[in-house]
Amino acid sequence: MQSDYMHWAKFKQPVRYQLTSSEVPHFRMDALDWSVADLDLDGASHPRYAPLREWIAARYGVPIEQVVSADGTSMANFLAMATLISPGDEVLIEHPTYEPLLGAASFLGADIKRFERKPADAFRLDPRIVRGAMSERTRLIVLTNLHNPSGALAGDPELRAIGQLGARVLIDEVYLDAASAQSAVHLGPEFIVTNSLTKVYGLSGLRCGWILAEPELAERMWRLNDLFGVNQAHQAERLGCIAFDNLGQVIGETPALLNRNRQLFNEFLVSRDDLQCAPAEHCITAFPRWDGGDTQRLDNHLRRHYEAAVVPGRWFEMPDHFRVGFGIPAEIFAEALIRLGRGLDDLK
Repeated sequence: MQSDYMHWAKFKQPVRYQLTSSEVPHFRMDALDWSVADLDLDGASHPRYAPLREWIAARYGVPIEQVVSADGTSMANFLAMATLISPGDEVLIEHPTYEPLLGAASFLGADIKRFERKPADAFRLDPRIVRGAMSERTRLIVLTNLHNPSGALAGDPELRAIGQLGARVLIDEVYLDAASAQSAVHLGPEFIVTNSLTKVYGLSGLRCGWILAEPELAERMWRLNDLFGVNQAHQAERLGCIAFDNLGQVIGETPALLNRNRQLFNEFLVSRDDLQCAPAEHCITAFPRWDGGDTQRLDNHLRRHYEAAVVPGRWFEMPDHFRVGFGIPAEIFAEALIRLGRGLDDLK
């Protein structure tokens, strides 16, 4: 078992004008006012390190008993699934979705079923479609919010309706803070959410992730993690606390950057008759459809002729789409769109 997408994402050939980024620009922790003494270099582990969990609990308005630390959102998703399902359990996962979610459920022996988020409906989360895809065996529903790859935002009414269908609901919220929306953990005990300081905060190197769940489930996750990671690296925990203590500085101009790039993308969409995509509103990524067919061909052409790249839709089970990321400097993003346009024109 492996994630071919993650291998591609880590080791793809770099280009100057990458529209493949799925996160905001990296933030340099040495820009903050702290010293080596703040890292608590005592050589010890600090199980369930309370100060970091207190920061997370305070930010999302939950008791500390609901916070489970994890090594990034990916490990948070895996740990949550490993706690919630057993081999043979039916798990309902959105289509399209982030490939590692499918990989984790498959590795854990789940019987995976799918429900559609339709391009014609801007990938909106439709509770009626979810209900129609369920069976009496469905134990867990898995989705992303903001949706990866499209960036579509699911609102509380849709999520509440899904929470009433009788299964647990696991939501990867790693992009949600870009929309300044409330976490689904507040909608009821059937919701389990994951997040981290990666995509929206530019701190993927810290691997500071977490799960928010009802206390009984959270305790089971802590106990199961004794088999996996045991404890988090303590200096990374301390850096996570420092980041939370300076979160305004960490966020900085990122919202303005994303807004500028969304506007540039929306203007680009208006100029193209060969792309179909809802306007970007809250997101860090978008997922347009291309009339030209398989977007691997587009990515190959951009790399070969324009020092640019997109994420081919084959990684999200929709080859005629491609993912675009907005989390790069505005001047680079603007030039990347120009090159994307030229590549699209070449292939008409």
